[in-house]
Amino acid sequence: MKKILYIEDDPEIGRWTKDDLEKRGFAVEWLTSGDGAPERAADADIVVLDVMLPGLDGFTVGQRLKREAPQTPILMLSARAAVDDKLQGLRFADDYVTKPFHPDELAARIEVLLRRFGPNAGQEIRLKHLAVVPELQTVVDSRTGKEIPLTAKQLQILLYFLKHPNQILTKEQIYEAVWGEPYMEGDKTVMVHIRYLREKIELDPGEPAVIETIRGLGYRVKQ
Repeated sequence: MKKILYIEDDPEIGRWTKDDLEKRGFAVEWLTSGDGAPERAADADIVVLDVMLPGLDGFTVGQRLKREAPQTPILMLSARAAVDDKLQGLRFADDYVTKPFHPDELAARIEVLLRRFGPNAGQEIRLKHLAVVPELQTVVDSRTGKEIPLTAKQLQILLYFLKHPNQILTKEQIYEAVWGEPYMEGDKTVMVHIRYLREKIELDPGEPAVIETIRGLGYRVKQ
């Protein structure tokens, strides 16, 4: 479980954001000011930091955090949308999101930073005849050296399998993780997308070896 240090003084935004991120599987420690942030950041995988804080502002807090923990990504949140404010934040922060923001966007930005700074950042995952680099979001046929063009949803499905290697994943799990919506029984969206994905990545789509079908249960990718 990835740990987020979340610094936000607005109680309504803070509670709503913390609850949403925890529902997505993150462990969130919420501070309402920058006091004690450097000590807490030592155990965090990422810092999500508001600009407008009591006492030291978010820019000052973020600069201190980056000096003390340069390998911990920082995502700035701010109602300030001016270019100058963004440039000031991006001098030390790794991403800058303006308020109001959609929770799906914030979660996606966090995932990108975690991949970029994670232990497997830039590393290649070998999967049968495929070479996948999640950070670069590339899938290459190692026999030819050519990149396999995937749609955004096809790539998300494959990366979701790689986050859960050797696990049997149901259509419901895949749909809700990739589409972010409740699964409706009988929906064939996942099945159709996996069929087209197999046509691109399997040596023999009729006898898939990368994405296995576990009859009556779901799908699995072995590593």
